Amino acid sequence: MNKKYCIFLTVLFSLFIGGILVGSLLAPDKEFSELENRYLQTPPKLSWENLQSGKFMEDAEDYVNDHVIGRDLWVALKAWSERLSGKQENNGVYFGKNDTLINRLDEPDYDTLMTSAGFVNALVNNVDVPVYFGIIPSAAEIWSDRLPEGAPTADEKAIIDRLYDTVQTYTIDVYSALEEHKDEDIYYRTDHHWTSLGAYYGYTALMEAMGMEAEPLNEDAKVTVTDSFYGTIFSSSGVRWVAPDHIDRYISGDGLKVTAYFDGTPTDSTLYVDSYLDKKDKYSSFLGGNQPLCVIETEHTDAPKVLVIRDSYSDSLAPFLTQNFSEIHLFDPRMNLNSVKDYVETNEIDQVVVLYSISNFISSSKDLFVLSR
Repeated sequence: MNKKYCIFLTVLFSLFIGGILVGSLLAPDKEFSELENRYLQTPPKLSWENLQSGKFMEDAEDYVNDHVIGRDLWVALKAWSERLSGKQENNGVYFGKNDTLINRLDEPDYDTLMTSAGFVNALVNNVDVPVYFGIIPSAAEIWSDRLPEGAPTADEKAIIDRLYDTVQTYTIDVYSALEEHKDEDIYYRTDHHWTSLGAYYGYTALMEAMGMEAEPLNEDAKVTVTDSFYGTIFSSSGVRWVAPDHIDRYISGDGLKVTAYFDGTPTDSTLYVDSYLDKKDKYSSFLGGNQPLCVIETEHTDAPKVLVIRDSYSDSLAPFLTQNFSEIHLFDPRMNLNSVKDYVETNEIDQVVVLYSISNFISSSKDLFVLSR
């Protein structure tokens, strides 16, 4: 390689880097990434405290990474390079069989896990109605045969068994209900949630734990509302070569009164919010996405009232619950800091369900504190 060629490559590389820098500086900042389904880093705040702690530099690095021109292209190229090099993982996401993207679940801190279980026990002691506790395993556990060979992930069955041995209340065997149907489309391939079919099997496990009769699945009522859903794992993985998922519904939203509480103020809503089907976050078409509280009133006025303390998995479970309850109160402690004990008494709740995906339960100890109030 002669000197002129080296100079040419150096100049070309400098122009490329300079072009990226200038383009990034001139391009308007985006607040939200539709592709990654998250808010992007805002400009770092300069203060003596932030400089001393190192937070300014951390935020500055995140800001630059989030707003570099062509970011979506670079993320995709990184995933492609990992794939071509033989790696089976990118950003904590495994490239599974059958076009399936699966989040890795790391072993939890067991002291934190036991603290969370303690909050469930505190709730049991605080209320005078039955409490049912369930943990939803992830696709990494139920679809473990789709993982790359030797891919490390937590032993979810052991974690769930330990939690069930610790809580002093009724437990919901969601694991067995899903394991029995592992050959079916019970999770999305590009998203961390269970599908409507998976939610139905979770519903049957809940009904069994409560001693109630689950309604049979009506396949004739199934409606596919979109076949172009790319979920959260697709967003974080950088993978762009898999086929999209489809979203199905089995239960009609007719005859229901749905009230959403996004900021403490009641707002009329619906079981399904179809406007989300035109957006990246299509899973939020169930109930309209994350909210502190949602109340569904059904035509079964003589049926019991249930309070579900939950994460977003219950958004697609809720339609099935409308077949058995007069009211379904969906309470998300990540955003709702009100006393659960007071809520049960004020709203004359008959049964309480604490239902979480395993990944959220592991990471939500500080949010679950409201169970003890």
